[in-house]
Amino acid sequence: MSEAVIIEAVRTPFGKRNGAFREIRPDSLLAHALRGLVERAGVEAGTVEDVVTGCVTQAGEQGANIGRLAVMLADFPVEVPAVTLNRMCGSSQQAVHFASQAVAAGDISYAIGCGIESMSRAPMFSDIDFEGGGFEKLNPALLAKQDLIHQGESAERIADRWTIGRDDVDAFAAESHRRAAARQSHPEIIPVTGRDADGNEVEVTTDEGVRPNVDPEKMASLKTVFRPGGDGVVTAGNSSQISDGASAVLVGDRERAEADGLVPKARFRARVAVGDDPTMQLTGVIPATRAALKKAGVSMNDLDWIEINEAFATVVLSWADDLKPDMEKVNPWGGAIAHGHPLGATGAGLMAKLVAGLEATDGTLGLQVMCIGHGMATATVVERI
Repeated sequence: MSEAVIIEAVRTPFGKRNGAFREIRPDSLLAHALRGLVERAGVEAGTVEDVVTGCVTQAGEQGANIGRLAVMLADFPVEVPAVTLNRMCGSSQQAVHFASQAVAAGDISYAIGCGIESMSRAPMFSDIDFEGGGFEKLNPALLAKQDLIHQGESAERIADRWTIGRDDVDAFAAESHRRAAARQSHPEIIPVTGRDADGNEVEVTTDEGVRPNVDPEKMASLKTVFRPGGDGVVTAGNSSQISDGASAVLVGDRERAEADGLVPKARFRARVAVGDDPTMQLTGVIPATRAALKKAGVSMNDLDWIEINEAFATVVLSWADDLKPDMEKVNPWGGAIAHGHPLGATGAGLMAKLVAGLEATDGTLGLQVMCIGHGMATATVVERI
């Protein structure tokens, strides 16, 4: 088998819903990331043999195989194919997995795993019900078999099971913003020209949702969203932000890449996807982490950098309670509560952050793990070269 390596990994800044990227079509935003990726890597677009794209809400401007549309918009040769997949929040992490597996199998030498989501222009659930909602469109026979609930209620049930309080989740959220705001550089980000609130063009170089100064009193005053009666802990402030963004990772065969004069950044030690309880739904990060560490032959103590998606603060805190990581190594640059969670783009975006973080700290081993709707999770262990 060939050795699949990460050659380059980039992402756009993540924009707020109806924020700086509100007038940018998602296929154009992904095309921008793809162009930036190959330019930064120093490769000809024609050397890429497949583009695997993660996108969750494949409707409207994100329909019609948006990956292929973006490849053409990016002016890649027409011979470069593309496919679009949906593993919900883990979509572009899965795209990177599939791209690297194709390289490892020896089928191709270069591939891109990427992701896109404009939650401003293709609202969540619009692929299920164009008039709003979503769960009512699921198969009644399935609902009779499984207690499928909103992820927010799953996050609340996690808080119940792990005895996580409101103060815990609010403190975690504030720390996510503090870490994100403290970043001195953003090496993985490809700047994007967007528009400010007045409609003026502006170059966006950092994530739009980060709040440098979080007011604890204001955070504590936010109402719970999914249990409005007052017995819940999940608020808009301790959950991931609705966002727009794109991300892309160039994967290649190590021998071919080095022969072409490229310098690989990292190699894959483990790639896993797991299924878990569809009602608790977001706890799959725990078995996924264990499976990835076992496959890689490493322990939590061996890891230098961890990126876990902050879909909800309760997800990370329950995972941390079971796995006992060094929390200084967990999302050192903040997470989705601060920088946002553009569904299909987050996976490859977190990988770009992970690789950049390992490089910035001279680290070696990194873990990326994401919870996924309907009770799944994906995890990746990489080793910096």
